[in-house]
Amino acid sequence: MDHVAAEAAEVKRVASEKTRHIQAITGQVKILALNALIEAARAGELGRGFSVVAQEVRSIGAEVEGIAQVLEAELTGRITGLQTLVQQITDSSQNDRMIDLALNAVELIDRNLYERTCDVRWWATDTAIVDCAAEPTPERAAYANQRLGVILGAYTVYLDLWLCDLKGTIIAHGRPDRYPGLIGQNVSGEEWFRQAVTLPNGDAYVAGDVGTQPALNGAQVATYCASIRAGASPTGRPLGVLAIHFDWEPQARAIVEGVRVAPENRDRTRVLLVDSRHRVLAASDGRGVLTETLAFSPGSRASGADRDPRSGVVTAFHRTPGYETYRGLGWYGAIVQATAKASG
Repeated sequence: MDHVAAEAAEVKRVASEKTRHIQAITGQVKILALNALIEAARAGELGRGFSVVAQEVRSIGAEVEGIAQVLEAELTGRITGLQTLVQQITDSSQNDRMIDLALNAVELIDRNLYERTCDVRWWATDTAIVDCAAEPTPERAAYANQRLGVILGAYTVYLDLWLCDLKGTIIAHGRPDRYPGLIGQNVSGEEWFRQAVTLPNGDAYVAGDVGTQPALNGAQVATYCASIRAGASPTGRPLGVLAIHFDWEPQARAIVEGVRVAPENRDRTRVLLVDSRHRVLAASDGRGVLTETLAFSPGSRASGADRDPRSGVVTAFHRTPGYETYRGLGWYGAIVQATAKASG
């Protein structure tokens, strides 16, 4: 499309140049005709025939000039229309590409978070976890700590795993060396815990919003919960809650930084993940995470691309489609791209 646009611009330049050349020639012809008429008038009766010829030359020059003007106007209009069409096609193609990139970003995080929902439900049935929740003796708590530590050793995307009783007290966790003093703390005020204690069965889960967790040194986490049930049965009596804290910042950063933006556009492009309230959850430039609200208006649209008429900035977006049994939380992938001129 860039090649077509360049060719159209060149045709417009050549057409304008040639019509101006024709107009210059006809201007010279009219001057010559005028001079001939003056000389014919001086010659009197002898110049009458020449005067008729000069008048015809003058008329032909004027007609040619008019044709040149009409030709220039029509060519300019048609070429301008072609350039507009090419620009519209180029913009549409670029917007579609950006929407695809936005979808790619949110799909990658959806697949990642779907695995988290599987992890928490699976680990909530672990014998050591179920036994400790049922009867949290020092021995069972120590074994649960050990078991949770083994899991963390294999799954490095988590900061910690917390086993809580039904009152919200932490009775075991996987990293007592890194996060000492957690045992005995109460998390009943956390929104994810309040939702988890009301889960209907062991197959259900809570996907918490992204936020900072003071008990984990202020790290950014996405917390996922499942209920621990008697007999490790989905329909068993609730015994407690297992909360797993996904190490959000490095995982999300890897996704937004890994989206394939053309090298020539990278400096003027931001790749973002935003939540349902348009709060920035991850940004390829590292700015505004958990503090910035992205200014865009998707309305009921699942995807789209909007250009700011003042700045020319384009915001392309795609709402989460979910993955498998993970329906998503209404998040969006977004690509924000400034104009080439603005970025310079």
